[in-house]
Amino acid sequence: MKKLIIAVTLAALSGAAAAAAETYNFDPTHTWPSFEINHFGLSTQRGRFDKTTGKAVIDFAAKKGSVEAVIETGSINMGFEKWNDHLKSEDFFNAAKFPTMTFKSDNLTFDGDKLVGADGTLTMLGVTKPVKLAVSNFKCVPHPMLKVQACAGDISTTIKRSDWGLNKYVPYVSDEVTIKIPVESLKQQ
Repeated sequence: MKKLIIAVTLAALSGAAAAAAETYNFDPTHTWPSFEINHFGLSTQRGRFDKTTGKAVIDFAAKKGSVEAVIETGSINMGFEKWNDHLKSEDFFNAAKFPTMTFKSDNLTFDGDKLVGADGTLTMLGVTKPVKLAVSNFKCVPHPMLKVQACAGDISTTIKRSDWGLNKYVPYVSDEVTIKIPVESLKQQ
């Protein structure tokens, strides 16, 4: 009987710990990855992807969680349709064959109560490689308009695009790409 009570108590405690994880869905109107790349040594060109979905599951007490983001490659926006079409082509993102790129992480890094990083993988053009993201300005507060808990932050990293086979015009168009992503997410109800 004593073993049964201990087992029931442990199961209840583990259920309570699991219940502490909260799911936050990305707000697609306030989450859009942008990038910067040196263009022929002349200037820094910037672009963005207009369609991103994702979620974060975070257990703040345990300082654990996961993140998954899906970026539609066909939503690339360079400000000019002809340039957008060129980057959607087989020369670059090959959006017809690879309509999405995905970041996944089960390894979040905290500094005290603040989320400061995520180690995971980026899959692009069918290639999966490790990526380390830095998170700054992270905070969770009640959303002033929607009246639900919101978590947000600024994400950044630098990658070598050729690691994923995105090597057209390297080194004239830089191999190094800086990625910046403002992310706002809303607690799942």
